[in-house]
Amino acid sequence: MNTESTFPPMEQGIQAPPPATQPPKPRPSGRGWLWLLVLALVGVAAWYLWPKAGAMLTTTPAAGAGAGKKGGGGVVPVVAAKAWKGDIGVYITSPVSSVTPIYTDTIKSRVDGQLMSVHYHEGDIVHAGDPLVEIDPRPYQATLDQAEGQLVRDQAILANANVDLDRYTKLLAQNAIPEQQLATQKALVSQYEGVVKTDQAQIESAKVNVAYCHITAPITGRIGLRLVDPGNIVHATDTNGLLVITQIQPISVIFTVAEDDLPSVLHKLAAGEHLRADAYDRGDIKKIATGTLATVDNQIDPTTGTLRFRANFDNSDNQLFPNQFVNLHLLLEEKKGVTLAPTAVIQRTTSIQYVYLVKDNNTVTVRQIVPGVTDGDNTEIVSGVSPDDVLVMTGVDKLAEGTRVNVQLAGGQAAPKSGGKKK
Repeated sequence: MNTESTFPPMEQGIQAPPPATQPPKPRPSGRGWLWLLVLALVGVAAWYLWPKAGAMLTTTPAAGAGAGKKGGGGVVPVVAAKAWKGDIGVYITSPVSSVTPIYTDTIKSRVDGQLMSVHYHEGDIVHAGDPLVEIDPRPYQATLDQAEGQLVRDQAILANANVDLDRYTKLLAQNAIPEQQLATQKALVSQYEGVVKTDQAQIESAKVNVAYCHITAPITGRIGLRLVDPGNIVHATDTNGLLVITQIQPISVIFTVAEDDLPSVLHKLAAGEHLRADAYDRGDIKKIATGTLATVDNQIDPTTGTLRFRANFDNSDNQLFPNQFVNLHLLLEEKKGVTLAPTAVIQRTTSIQYVYLVKDNNTVTVRQIVPGVTDGDNTEIVSGVSPDDVLVMTGVDKLAEGTRVNVQLAGGQAAPKSGGKKK
């Protein structure tokens, strides 16, 4: 018996689904472990590099600079200073100069003997003629007494010879004695006169030796450390002295000047000018003393191309000490009424020098300048800046043309007000 199927007829082109079967289990693959390893390495790298990337983002000047540029909303805080009109000196600087006493005396004994007493203390300031040391004078005093006694004896002999000469002269006039006897007597008188002069010279020599036993200061100065103690025997041939006296007031500084600067200095000296010399400490920061140029050496050192100069200082406050190293500044001329600014405001490139000038609307502009003489922390501005211009000192690393700034003037001065006429 024919029976009809209850299933709908299959459309053409559509195949019946395969009979249901259980899907096969996936096979384990090594690619999964490889991806896990890659993900782990990426995580470690992100963990290590993320703090550095954050620090770079916080420290880059681009954000701050971009906010401060014209058209941005940020304001850059800066410290500025005003230019001013003033005077500045043109100096020749000698970085290594030596304080040199004008006079230094090493006191030595000129006689042999025992050092009996010392009349000074180490470090004392003594004046010319003050007693210093005593050497035993008794041997020399005895020699002096002996020479004086010899002189008295010889003077008596000379006087007796002169009496005989007068008598012989009278007898010869009476033809009572031969002429030869009178001539002999005259020669004898001359001989005794020579002996008396010798005695007088010996007395003077003995007096000098006695005076040498009492040593006095030849100059005014400071005494150094004692070199010989009382009780020692000293000799005139000793190499070392008894003491050293160094003149402190006045004192000088020996410094060198390049031969290229010599004509300008000699021109000033020939005009009769007294050039000022300032002595600074070793760090060239603090001025120690002020003096004047005294003299110039007579020849240039061919090995260094420099010439030695001497400047004298009264040193009334004893700030200069012998053999002290100082920096000496020799003032050639002083420029008056020029525009000055702190050296710190000057910025430099390989080709120009410029400043950031704060305008009255509290924005900055780049102004090219021509600097002149520099003296310490101040510099002459030949062109590009006028007195009372406000110039940025610190904070320039975040500035550009038109950057808006919040100005604090150095030295506690009031900040410039905005709203005025732009420069």
